[in-house]
Amino acid sequence: MIRVLVVAASSVIRAGLFAVLTSDPRLVVVGSASELDSTEITQLQPDVVLLDLSGHPQDIEWKQQYPTAIIVIVDESKSIDLEAALRAGVRGVLLNVCTESEIIATVEAVASGLVVLHPDAVEYLLNLPELSASNPALLNPVQALTPREIEVLDMLGSGLSNKAIAKRLQISEHTVKFHVSSIFQKLGVSTRTEAVTVGVRLGLIML
Repeated sequence: MIRVLVVAASSVIRAGLFAVLTSDPRLVVVGSASELDSTEITQLQPDVVLLDLSGHPQDIEWKQQYPTAIIVIVDESKSIDLEAALRAGVRGVLLNVCTESEIIATVEAVASGLVVLHPDAVEYLLNLPELSASNPALLNPVQALTPREIEVLDMLGSGLSNKAIAKRLQISEHTVKFHVSSIFQKLGVSTRTEAVTVGVRLGLIML
């Protein structure tokens, strides 16, 4: 079981995130709060903190190192100080338009020790040579898998064809091919079987 602490200023958003997380039997919500508190994190000892910052990203200055991996939900990736957030313990960045499956996939990936960033955030980081030089692990290609790519990888593990994946995700086959190509590149593989094998080994997907 993956233990998750939900943090959001809005009680409505907290309730919504609780409903999303508890829909997956592999996740358990150990508590909820209106603001990020390191003392509460220490007491509850969650594996992951899911923090909603949509609408008010500047409420946190990221001046301390938090003891647990944090996933933030924001209006847009550039609305937070991403470099400071990563140093403080943020290991996942999602936009507030993300789907329920993307949230669950990101929680599972981050709990496995990976970093899941929105493509916009990855592009921003790639333009910070001083960050990549001092923290090369933060930019490991495997760690940069997006929530959508993890979804596609999971479907590859189920043996679905590009056409079937496209139908299920309601996207074009061309887009699926793009995601598959990106997954291959990031995982350093050349076949679907290799991608699934690496994905399972890294804890990105479960068969």
